[in-house]
Amino acid sequence: MNIQEIIAKKRDNKKLNEEEIRYFVSEYTKGNITDYQAAALIMAIYINGMSRKETTSFALEMANSGKILDLSEISNTIVDKHSTGGVGDKITIILMPIIASLGIPVVKMSGRGLGFTGGTADKLEAIPGYRTNITTKELINNVKKVGISLITQTSNLTPADKKIYAIRDAINCMDSMPLIASSIMSKKIASGANKLVLDVTCGSGAFMKNKEDAIKLSKIMKSIGKLAKMETICILTNMNEPLGHSIGNTLEIIEAIQCLKGDIPQDIKEIITVMGSYIIKLADKGNNLEENRKMILENIQNGKAYNKFLELVKNQNGDIEYIKDIKKFEKAKYIIPVISKEDGYVSEINAEEIGKISVSLGAGRTKKEDIIDKAVGIILNKKITDKVSKGEVLAYIHSNDKQKGEEASKQLINTYKISEIKLEKERVVLEVI
Repeated sequence: MNIQEIIAKKRDNKKLNEEEIRYFVSEYTKGNITDYQAAALIMAIYINGMSRKETTSFALEMANSGKILDLSEISNTIVDKHSTGGVGDKITIILMPIIASLGIPVVKMSGRGLGFTGGTADKLEAIPGYRTNITTKELINNVKKVGISLITQTSNLTPADKKIYAIRDAINCMDSMPLIASSIMSKKIASGANKLVLDVTCGSGAFMKNKEDAIKLSKIMKSIGKLAKMETICILTNMNEPLGHSIGNTLEIIEAIQCLKGDIPQDIKEIITVMGSYIIKLADKGNNLEENRKMILENIQNGKAYNKFLELVKNQNGDIEYIKDIKKFEKAKYIIPVISKEDGYVSEINAEEIGKISVSLGAGRTKKEDIIDKAVGIILNKKITDKVSKGEVLAYIHSNDKQKGEEASKQLINTYKISEIKLEKERVVLEVI
């Protein structure tokens, strides 16, 4: 068996068997297959796709390429949560402290931002001192101590996925359904959870641009979960506009803090209550989804969720004085209003373009080694269905470079469409699979 034959087989749109997939994943992880050979195979997969069986094998082999966490000393039931990515997605930062405040152990490994979608780990590191890079022993001790730990993926988990993910990004093969599904599920299998709730985003600000593709991706991931004996629920959510009002690392942390204190935009509220209700159910802490929803809202109102967030931040070396007083966070030098040129109602916002504008300001990465500017980003004053008058502020650009900020302001106004007729508000949670 050799890599040239495997590349040729997939190039010619033939199915790879388990042994061939195992060979590629194992030998590439060891460094016996070159990056350019791996890139050729990934491009062939991107063009020709993979069967359900191939995708499952790919996910399982990547999961087994490194260590698989054993979290049994924390609990026999660990429920994980993952999002396929979006713009302004700070759900993990808000929801997981709520779940932990209900007595459900939370072990959550999150990624960094690449492309137009942000990364939870980058956002958490906007809190001065917060450590995302910790050992497995520290992770387990954290959860035993305060019931929650939010970290980056540990270095010995899915090393194959790390290498393949970097290749996908370098050759612009990020939006491949089998590659997305296998990457997500390999990390989830390796991270030690035995149950999983997936937020599968779709719309202009997601990798899946329509509901049909999101359903297809969900079914692939559910089938991988079934073979891996991981009960999986997929919740399809609307990403046709950014979540909440803030895009950017510090700005999203500030919004997350405000949400945990009870000031929650409706779209975020809908996602955390639906997703949280299913997490509680999978954790065997409540079968009635409506009752679960009430528990979530109650722990926001009584301050338990916010206090759990303080515990999490303090326990991972973060400075909680910033959480207690959000004015302490460093602000961007230039805050530039984006002014509406017409009257009417917001009928459309291009979430992907807003994500790209945020990246251009320095809030995200175009390549892995880019350094993020935590203070910059965008705050949306107006969202879809909102009434707007000429001269009113649609959004604010937060920039540390005046020229970049002014350019972003010109670009941002073009992401908005204003119409004379008020549209009906789209649902945020589209379907549960």
